[in-house]
Amino acid sequence: MKNFLTSMFYGPINHTEFMDGLELAGNQVKSGGVFRADNLFTLGKSLGFLEDEAFMAAFQENSKHSDPRQQEMNQSIIWRTHVLSWAAAGGLNLEGDFVECACYKGTSAKILCEYLDFNKTGKHYYLYDLFQHEQGMDHHAMPDHGSSLYDYVRQRFVEYPNVHVIKGAVPDILQTVAPEKIAFMHLDINSAAAEIGALEMLFDRIVPGGILILDDYGWIGYKEQKEAEDPFFAERGYHVLELPTGQGMVIK
Repeated sequence: MKNFLTSMFYGPINHTEFMDGLELAGNQVKSGGVFRADNLFTLGKSLGFLEDEAFMAAFQENSKHSDPRQQEMNQSIIWRTHVLSWAAAGGLNLEGDFVECACYKGTSAKILCEYLDFNKTGKHYYLYDLFQHEQGMDHHAMPDHGSSLYDYVRQRFVEYPNVHVIKGAVPDILQTVAPEKIAFMHLDINSAAAEIGALEMLFDRIVPGGILILDDYGWIGYKEQKEAEDPFFAERGYHVLELPTGQGMVIK
């Protein structure tokens, strides 16, 4: 039985003592199936996605980074990425296209494109982002935000003509270009106002059976988003499923 172990946890007062405790706990599990990453510690799980050769090939290839710390961070979100791959795969059997707001470096979308052999699906994938950060913006800065990021992401998808990398602020840019029907949607904007704006414009376009993944929904640091989104969905008769990964999921 495979284990998946990283030291990527956010929030411990003393990270060394915290990791020593997790190491001690994990060593008590003879059966294996230990997952330790991304603020998630589980025991005795099958972790079947680690044996999905197509998923692992796409994930490993597109999670590479020259900086060891960033490499571990990229690796740590494997369970979250697996959730996305499952939801997107379900969308292949539905009418409509794929949407991601915000895509940042396009890593998760690139993994999905390779995993799903996206060029053969006949669908379009819309990736939205500002690709930069300036003082006063609602979302927080990321290490690779800057003037060259947009072109970098466009180049990353040059072999996928149906992937549209769109620069602009969500939700405003959605008025200019957005699919009429959506089979899979991923929101990771780090902003309650922007995510509600995107939902107001696009949620009704998600087709029956389409899956929406909210990356920040279950994280305490983004509680403002949960507090804004719960009433939005309740008014429409939906209840978000909070996942152990910190994501939220809604099936239309």
